Amino acid sequence: MLKGFYNSLTLRLSLLLILTAGGVYLAVLHEWIAFGLIMVVWLYALQLMRKLFRRSAQKVAFMFDAIDNADHAFKYAETSQFYNDKIINSSLNRITQILFQAQADAIQKERYYELIMNSVSTGIIVIDDNGYIYQTNNEALRLMGLSVLTHVKQLRQIDEKLEEVITAIQSGGKHHISYSNERGTVHLSIRVSEMSLRDKHVRILAINDINSELDDKEIDSWVRLTRVLTHEIMNAVTPITSLSDTLISLHGDAKPEIQSGLETISTTGKSLISFVESYRRFTHIPKPRPSLFYVQKFAARMIQLATYQYDYPDVRITLDVQPDDLIVYADENLISQVVLNLLKNAMQAIGNNQPDGHICLKAYCNEEEAVIIEVSNNGPVIPPEEADHIFIPFFTTKEGGSGIGLSISRQIMRLSGGAITLRTSPTSQETTFVLIFP
Repeated sequence: MLKGFYNSLTLRLSLLLILTAGGVYLAVLHEWIAFGLIMVVWLYALQLMRKLFRRSAQKVAFMFDAIDNADHAFKYAETSQFYNDKIINSSLNRITQILFQAQADAIQKERYYELIMNSVSTGIIVIDDNGYIYQTNNEALRLMGLSVLTHVKQLRQIDEKLEEVITAIQSGGKHHISYSNERGTVHLSIRVSEMSLRDKHVRILAINDINSELDDKEIDSWVRLTRVLTHEIMNAVTPITSLSDTLISLHGDAKPEIQSGLETISTTGKSLISFVESYRRFTHIPKPRPSLFYVQKFAARMIQLATYQYDYPDVRITLDVQPDDLIVYADENLISQVVLNLLKNAMQAIGNNQPDGHICLKAYCNEEEAVIIEVSNNGPVIPPEEADHIFIPFFTTKEGGSGIGLSISRQIMRLSGGAITLRTSPTSQETTFVLIFP
């Protein structure tokens, strides 16, 4: 009975009301001794009521602690013989389940949105006014070349200008950022929006790599220009060459100086036509016909061909393909032109006067499952002022060079859905051309 009274809210309220009424009655009759005894019992009943409320508050506190600790097994007993306890425990258990379900739904939605963010090809960075990063997706980390990004100051290790621009960039319009790293020059396009998140002002940066977009526009411009130039030159030179040959055949007995002049015109014209024909290759690369082929056998064949075609006996070429059965999906004939050209350039860069000349042809699969082929040499490093122009048609630093080899290589890689980049390392004195096959 005492235990039932201790746990029953109804009995405690009833006792408190009865004692209150009795105390008022005795005070009216001026029965102060009895009133004093009643008040002592009344205070005790009030303390019991206070303990009952404290016990209920502790139940609520325990419930929230269980939710914070993700204790899904937490549950109050609902088999109590007292109706009030049964109602309270049942209600708290119901609230617990509702909150657990809401928490599970929130986690599921967060994972869903995170999966969407990591599936898009746009880098997303959420940053507050103090430079702290709230959220990033995989594409943003890839573009920045970082595995973790928690504060904008981390961008300083990539490029100080990049950190300054990201810190100062404001909402509105489209912004462009360019910086250089070991992979070359990176061009980024950034759109910024802002909002309040958890009572804090944040900026949302949407970042896109526009290297390929700029490369495509540049290549298209050069292709159009080259087509116009070759067309106009061929139209002008061909009739001159043909006419000079005709005059030579008709006037074989002409004066020696006239004969020599006609032959010079003919020879020069034919040389110019041959020269222009080499540039036509840049604008008339056949459409790739991709197929699967093993990189190991392909690379070994390229090294063998380069060794036979180009006379550089002191240059050592090594091959490293991981794994041995690495395969790539591309047009083998077109890619062979690219690799042979890179091997030739590497041999020419080293030359015959460097006793420890070394070329390494390396192939592997990166974290994004793209096939990477690297051609490295330890010849003189390409100066930065030249590195920015080596893929531009007609640009060359070699005596007698046409400046078309790397341009054609870039065009072939572009048509193949891949890319070619230059990576130089002044510290290790190595120049590396990287072929990327997504």
